[in-house]
Amino acid sequence: MEGIRTLRLARRSAVKARTQAANQLHALVVTAPDALRARLTGLPLSGLVAAAARFQLRRPVTSKTSEAAPLAATKLALRSLARRYRHLTAEVEALDAHLAKLAAAAAPELVAVKGVGTETATALLAAVGDNPERLRSEAAFARLCGVAPLPASSGKTTRYRLSRGGNRDANRALYLLALGRLSWDPRSRAYAARRTAEGLSTPEILRCLKRSIAREVYRVLVRAPTTPPATPASVSGVSLAT
Repeated sequence: MEGIRTLRLARRSAVKARTQAANQLHALVVTAPDALRARLTGLPLSGLVAAAARFQLRRPVTSKTSEAAPLAATKLALRSLARRYRHLTAEVEALDAHLAKLAAAAAPELVAVKGVGTETATALLAAVGDNPERLRSEAAFARLCGVAPLPASSGKTTRYRLSRGGNRDANRALYLLALGRLSWDPRSRAYAARRTAEGLSTPEILRCLKRSIAREVYRVLVRAPTTPPATPASVSGVSLAT
């Protein structure tokens, strides 16, 4: 579990840096010289990264020509950001491979649940920690994930509101699971349609779905092995035991 937490920290940092590089790419396109801006405007992020990474500098950034210097500097900046984005993408993919290996070793039943990917599984495992048995009930797990219903009744109106506490990574993982099930699970879609007819809003329906999914996930987690295998796991030749 400590390995999962550590790798998630590195992944979060890489994703944040990659998002920053993408934002800076788009910002530079807006302020680029007219000819360059016309070429790049409207491209999707993948196309913008591919185009910027191929830029060749035919003139130095110290050119004395009033138009050549800004153009060369902008191309150099765009190429640097595009290559940084590619490097960070490769780093995120490598970390995902390590995390997938650890998640499969720690909780194979959780990974086998439909809709649970590496990011969702590791977020839930990191929230639960090394001793899921300390959570004595699925209600305790729901409170840990911030999906326990909180009374918010007023007068003759009886309702519950979203919890703002708990582990936010785990809460986000359950939220993504709920959104996914609304797209492919017939039971979840039928439930959402029924509750909508009863007057519930979309956030309230998602809250109910998250609470139901927390109950299901808890039953899987308490059955899952909590210790890694005896032999060190390895991905791409890197020992995760070290």
